[in-house]
Amino acid sequence: MLDGHLLLGWLSLAVIVYLLSLPGPTAAYFGLTGNEPLSILPLNSLPEENVGRAHYKLCDRLKLEKKQRRMCRRDPGVAETLREAITMSALECQYQFRFERWNCTLEGRHRTNILKRGMRFVCFTLLRKDRKWLMTSHSKCAIPGFKETAFLYAISSAGLTHALAKACSAGRMERCTCDEAPDLENRKAWQWGGCGDNLKYANKFVKDFLGKRSNKDLRARVDTHNTNVGMKVIKAGVETTCKCHGVSGSCTVQTCWRQLLPFHEIGKQLKQRYETSIKVGSSTNEATGEGEISTGRSTQQQQQLQPLPGLNDQIPRTMDLLHIEDSPSFCRPSKYSSGTAARKCYKDKNCDAICCGRGHNTQSREVTRPCQCQVRWCCYVECKQCTQREEVYTCKG
Repeated sequence: MLDGHLLLGWLSLAVIVYLLSLPGPTAAYFGLTGNEPLSILPLNSLPEENVGRAHYKLCDRLKLEKKQRRMCRRDPGVAETLREAITMSALECQYQFRFERWNCTLEGRHRTNILKRGMRFVCFTLLRKDRKWLMTSHSKCAIPGFKETAFLYAISSAGLTHALAKACSAGRMERCTCDEAPDLENRKAWQWGGCGDNLKYANKFVKDFLGKRSNKDLRARVDTHNTNVGMKVIKAGVETTCKCHGVSGSCTVQTCWRQLLPFHEIGKQLKQRYETSIKVGSSTNEATGEGEISTGRSTQQQQQLQPLPGLNDQIPRTMDLLHIEDSPSFCRPSKYSSGTAARKCYKDKNCDAICCGRGHNTQSREVTRPCQCQVRWCCYVECKQCTQREEVYTCKG
């Protein structure tokens, strides 16, 4: 028979093998946070033939889950809206991080590793009972997630919500129309041609489309929280737009409708929340072995998040982005990014930060751009072509 030490060593090896075989976190939702490669970018128009079934093909190209694919096929306008949401989120992410070391790299390997940081670690306890060693799993340890992970989840859900609400008001969807708010002003707005963005339908669709995910580990709850932040930022940014009607602009009648902020403004707000993202940990419930999250609210149903001790005393709020692990430097090539070597930078703005202290190269080149443009009647713009020399700065390797 094996003695206790040998058996313990054998069990430890078995645990390691088991851990390596487990899949990564499954809380990948859609678009920038989905498992599928972003091969559908850039937007390409579909062939004109079989237009009635064209959205079926696009739904398949999006590589959605079974329920998502079913929802996609129900309305011909959904597929194009989903693709628009992915494109909008990707472009906004890259714009917001254009001066950062991590510039929202969306290549499959790097994006996947940002989303699936680490393996699914299951915590085990070895017990001796009736002269036998027993191995029992009692909880799931946290799977780390970076600030960048948090931003990807938030911008993805925000893009999906924004695109759907706009598609409804633009008449591109069969199952929704303008804002369905019951107040009189919105009815009048519809009568006069004003059409509010249908955030109510968009929120309902997104929640159903993303579905409920497992909340048994910290990473899953953090991902869900950050997804909700994206939707809440959209909701908080609703503005009332009004239009006057009357003789000679007298505004005897005024109609109003609700309108979302431009998505660029949403991206800006989420980038600010990324900068102030809160690092959280979890406490373990000894009775269940499951991690609990604390936001400082005493709700029994709400699992709560806690800031890690020694970092700050800030209590996470519902609109805060959350992360679990400090981000890597992104300076050198790794599984998270291609590094910053040869990255273009701006000498007086960000070369020192992006190049990680390695310095930068300077190249001079001639560029030709449109200049001295004038509007001609009717209706085109006429420009001259001007050549000038400019300096380009790139990070050293």
